[in-house]
Amino acid sequence: MSKLFDEVRIGNFNLKNRIGMAPMTRSRALEDGTPSDLAVEYYGQRASVGLIISEGTQPSDDGQGYTNTPGIYTKAHIDGWKKITSKVHSEGGKLFIQLMHVGRVSHPDNTPHHRQAVAPSAIAPNVEIFTAEGMKEIPTPRELTEGEIKEVINEFRLAARSAIEAGADGVEIHGANGYLIQQFLSENANHRQAAYGGSIENRSRFAIEVAKAVVEEIGAERTGIRFSPQGTLNGIEEGETNINMYRYLIAELDKLNLAYLHVMHFGNEPLVQEIRELWSQALLINRPGRPLEHLEVDVDSEVADVVTVGTWLISNPDLVERLKVGAPLNEPDRNTMYAGGAEGYIDYPSMKQ
Repeated sequence: MSKLFDEVRIGNFNLKNRIGMAPMTRSRALEDGTPSDLAVEYYGQRASVGLIISEGTQPSDDGQGYTNTPGIYTKAHIDGWKKITSKVHSEGGKLFIQLMHVGRVSHPDNTPHHRQAVAPSAIAPNVEIFTAEGMKEIPTPRELTEGEIKEVINEFRLAARSAIEAGADGVEIHGANGYLIQQFLSENANHRQAAYGGSIENRSRFAIEVAKAVVEEIGAERTGIRFSPQGTLNGIEEGETNINMYRYLIAELDKLNLAYLHVMHFGNEPLVQEIRELWSQALLINRPGRPLEHLEVDVDSEVADVVTVGTWLISNPDLVERLKVGAPLNEPDRNTMYAGGAEGYIDYPSMKQ
């Protein structure tokens, strides 16, 4: 029998199964970053998974990259997330809010303050981003000073505190997908030569200091972190030292006893096995595009403690129940994934409907 539907302990929490909801941008928050009431229903519908990891949620004004993404740094944000966490908990679920600072992956048209994006170095990613006026080239960001880097680390700390105040079970630090933390890790985005650039140790410093700040604020048992080793999303190229960098980074983070490490896996099996050996706590693995009939492989082989699912949970709020009985799945409507209202968000039918 597969272990997929067995309980598992993550941090100080017992999850009812080993299926997690991967973080997925849906761009349906209010203009000020407050989650809408539709999000309450959206997350509540999916509370049968063992762990919900929320969509990327900015820790500050400068952390926003896309239109209508939620924040977690004002009272209105906290109050909006309280409705969501209360609904998820009433349905027996657990929810971690993902803290996502996009760094250079932004456009002034997409943010209320219309400021130039910030990054480790003033290097454009040479990719386009969606705006209200269509796809546009991402402009060159402004390089952060060392003083500003300390301020951004504190923004993560305060956002983590706000997430717990909003009733979240924990937070996931987003260090993947070409956003700010991975920009610091990557040779083509980080040309700094001082404390936060150059050597493997220096390029890893920002990720480690963010994790330490969050742990100090809310506890290691409530803190997860996500990486996408060798991923190239949003114009990222980590460089030839990337394997050694992750060996160092994961070994250092392991000392913090975080609740979990979440890896977005792109096919380097030896690397995943090495991560499993380096990491002492729970390991979550997300394999984009993996057929659902193979979903249990990483759990059954004890490589992963939890596997996370993205798109199929958009279109199947009761995915766990469908997998248990082998029921057919709703196909996702890719035209309604980003932005909009209830359509393609909370109107996918469950088996009971």
